[in-house]
Amino acid sequence: MTTYRTVSIDGLDIFYREAGSRDNPTILLLHGFPTSSHMFRNLIPALADKFHLVAPDYPGYGNSSMPTINEFDYTFDRLAEIVEKFISAIALKKYSLYVMDYGAPIGYRIAAKYT
Repeated sequence: MTTYRTVSIDGLDIFYREAGSRDNPTILLLHGFPTSSHMFRNLIPALADKFHLVAPDYPGYGNSSMPTINEFDYTFDRLAEIVEKFISAIALKKYSLYVMDYGAPIGYRIAAKYT
């Protein structure tokens, strides 16, 4: 069953979908443009029996906070920073990345930081 949650990161509400047991391997699903975690609505239940799946909405997308451009720097560097803080906030220790479109420059920034 998919759950819908929100966590506060740097004063922003970051919405995410989560399913599957945390005892299973985790896949972090990073969505593309102009969509949100909603793009994974069919994939998540299809994989939840074998994987722990987490799909956040970036700031300005889906059900996450939507600050104005005067309040938030909508760059890939800043989005990667928010996603990295999200990963820490929900205590993901080991995960695989699934990236799509905008998810690639966000996810690869995070991966490159630790390689």
